[in-house]
Amino acid sequence: MVGLTETVLRDGHQSLIATRMRTRHMLPAAERLDAIGYRSLEVWGGATFDVCLRFLNEDPWERLRALKRAMPRTPLQMLLRGQNLVGYRHYADDLVVKFVEEASRQGVDIFRVFDALNDARNMEVAIAAVKKAGARAQGTICYTSSPVHTLESFVELGRRLAAMDADELCVKDMAGFLPPAEAGALVRALIREVGLPVVVHTHSAGGLSTLTCLAAAEAGATAVDGALSPFAGGASQPPTETLVSALRGTPLDPKLDLGALAELADHFRGVLDHYRGLLDIRSLQTDPMILTHQVPGGMLSNLLSQLKEQDALGRLGEVLAEVPRVRADLGYPPLVTPTSQIVGIQAVLNVLTGGRYRQITKEVRDYVRGLYGAPPGPLDPALRARVTAEAPAIAGRPADLLPPELEKSLAEVRALVPAADTAEALSYALFPAVYRAYRQRVDLGLTPEVLTTAALGVVAALRAPTPAAPPPHREGGRIGAWALEGRVRQQAHRRWIDAAHARPRG
Repeated sequence: MVGLTETVLRDGHQSLIATRMRTRHMLPAAERLDAIGYRSLEVWGGATFDVCLRFLNEDPWERLRALKRAMPRTPLQMLLRGQNLVGYRHYADDLVVKFVEEASRQGVDIFRVFDALNDARNMEVAIAAVKKAGARAQGTICYTSSPVHTLESFVELGRRLAAMDADELCVKDMAGFLPPAEAGALVRALIREVGLPVVVHTHSAGGLSTLTCLAAAEAGATAVDGALSPFAGGASQPPTETLVSALRGTPLDPKLDLGALAELADHFRGVLDHYRGLLDIRSLQTDPMILTHQVPGGMLSNLLSQLKEQDALGRLGEVLAEVPRVRADLGYPPLVTPTSQIVGIQAVLNVLTGGRYRQITKEVRDYVRGLYGAPPGPLDPALRARVTAEAPAIAGRPADLLPPELEKSLAEVRALVPAADTAEALSYALFPAVYRAYRQRVDLGLTPEVLTTAALGVVAALRAPTPAAPPPHREGGRIGAWALEGRVRQQAHRRWIDAAHARPRG
């Protein structure tokens, strides 16, 4: 029998409606979800933490507590970005340990821990913290295809994660281009060579996901991920009901009640109707070209938006051709947050500024210096020499350079909220400006139920002003490279956090 992890409460709505599902639309289905017999329910992590505070005016910790109270029987799962936790930079070890401890205490049973570069050093502290908390550590391998990513390299990463005492492995196909045959071979090799249970997570954008999940299950995977059908397909996971039907009556039958799943699908169909205005039709489409250019759907949307704002949509083909060249120059990083943004922004700049690396972003400089971790493959020698001539590369684990953060954050948040607890200190430490704005709305009595677009406009006036971007500097009628970089980076960062660029109703 193969187990099913249900993603409708996290990756399903993150992939299709920019993570905008509110807790109040989850709780009415909680008891029924808990009764299905899923292996686990993914309910937290990824972008949910940021979006709760930034857009939904919800406390992410209260969401976790509420879901745990409502679903006590089924293990609850979260996605943790290794040393990045649920943010977009490396955090100090003391913050990582305390975050994991608190998340486990408040309801997370399984931590899916990954690193964008597959650098095991960036997962080690988080996995050790998960084990110490008594939760299940799911060490994750980000799947990608390149000359340096081979079956042997993935198996070696699996061995390193096992040596860190991970309880199981996850193959994370974030773009949806893992072929069925390769999925089967990888699962068999990991089981044979590493000896841990293997879970497979994929996306449907390339059209392969259901076949890939079936091949993984037949190869011996312990579980695969699916999303209830209203929040499945396209940029999301394959439909749970389809996977259950395809395996029904076989030795791998997960034995889940299709009638009960249909009733849950009806509930979430109504939920999707509520958020219909946030649904971009492109997120539901199958794009087999992903199998060629390997650009995930979210990254492609960002590229389109950046080019549209620069009145350069006609140059998309050039950018898509430049993305794999930049990726090769950077040692073939998997294209997942934050590396997809790092590669994508540099590719756009290379095309629009009229020369490759005429302007190098801060993120690329930091990447080349090793501040994100070890690149999977060799860097372009000329690019490396140019960057390290200005600032040397580091040799060790990036987080080793960071001083402790927790006590400082706790003192700062208690200056704002004297009765703040550990959870609030963690929220502040991860997103200081976002947390301050959230507290201002709470202090004004703007609960999620009464928060409206008009209210958000009033609250915006209370926020610290954002420094104005420098005026465009024109060189021969063309925006200067430095000004263009600033504009492209700002636009890309906004979409990185908020791919749909719209606020939810209600």
